[in-house]
Amino acid sequence: MSAVYLDYNATAPVRPEARAAVLAALEAGGNPSSVHAVGRAARARLEAARGQVAALMGAPASTVVFTSGGTEANALAIESAVASGARRLIVSAVEHDAVIETARASGAAVEFWPVDAQGRVQLNWLSARLERWDASEGAAFVALMLANNETGVIQPVAEAAEMVRAAGGWLHVDAVQAAGKIGFDSRALGADTLAVSAHKLGGPQGVGALTFGPRARLSRRIHGGGQERGWRAGTENLPGAAGFAAAAAAAVQGLELMAAQAAWRDAAQARLRDAGAEILGADAARLPNTLCLAMPGYPAELQVMNLDLAGVMISAGSACSSGKVKASHVVSAMGRADLAGCAIRVSGGWATIAEDWTEFAEAWIKARERHAARRRAPAA
Repeated sequence: MSAVYLDYNATAPVRPEARAAVLAALEAGGNPSSVHAVGRAARARLEAARGQVAALMGAPASTVVFTSGGTEANALAIESAVASGARRLIVSAVEHDAVIETARASGAAVEFWPVDAQGRVQLNWLSARLERWDASEGAAFVALMLANNETGVIQPVAEAAEMVRAAGGWLHVDAVQAAGKIGFDSRALGADTLAVSAHKLGGPQGVGALTFGPRARLSRRIHGGGQERGWRAGTENLPGAAGFAAAAAAAVQGLELMAAQAAWRDAAQARLRDAGAEILGADAARLPNTLCLAMPGYPAELQVMNLDLAGVMISAGSACSSGKVKASHVVSAMGRADLAGCAIRVSGGWATIAEDWTEFAEAWIKARERHAARRRAPAA
């Protein structure tokens, strides 16, 4: 079997367009803050990149701040909210650790917003909680990702935004996994702040962005010069921004092809269900490229290793835990703690073909059969 890469939710292979844009920016050189000709050319390249990333986010270019990635973009939003007076943060129970851990470290109280069995947030819970909100808690801050990184489940962000806005609060949206996989408009969603990252959609690692609306009060967290209109100090990562922009433009143009992956995913899903796997979030709207499955008694780390030996690369839950395989807090929040240590994530992307999903399903079924046979074998 040839190598099959189905771990795009961890990081996508760099698109040719992004690679070319990074190289062109490196060769051109220049500091966007310099006033000479090379510096002005670098500034023009940076602002052109900002416009392309803004188009991906559905936001005015003037509201886009480049960061070192999705983690920093999320942190800029959360820490700004706390600096502006938020003393209690509502965070969905299925958020990425970049949001959860930043919230916990912020000094504010953190309250987790429950989800249903499909991994969708419970809007009735939010409505009731906001009705009980006390002025002593500061303005309400709510964090809700657009699409989950493990299950692909798409959240009702627009509906939540209406509730948060009516309560005079701030809604932050982590759109890192959704960007480039489904189309969206940050303003139509009602997001006050929204974060994205380049490497999830075929751009380079080490660059992301945050957009902010008129109700958000950003506070600079990295101090120094006046780069990024004063919102983030430090010489801009121009090659990264250029690569991000090229990947963003290609991703927007390829949304229809990305949508086609849902049929390939669903075909693999049907075979895995027949083999005994449980599919998490299957009855909710999901990203077209993402599949989360679990097999009782078949630990996630063994599934990852067995598939790797078969030439198929996937992840166990989030791949952002320093290489550790741990029980999924997302699966536990869905009421399936019994499967939290047995769940894996399969995710395609811009270079995935239908045969990749077929080969994955075949490899998983064979590995599962070998694992079951070993468990049935009598002890020596």
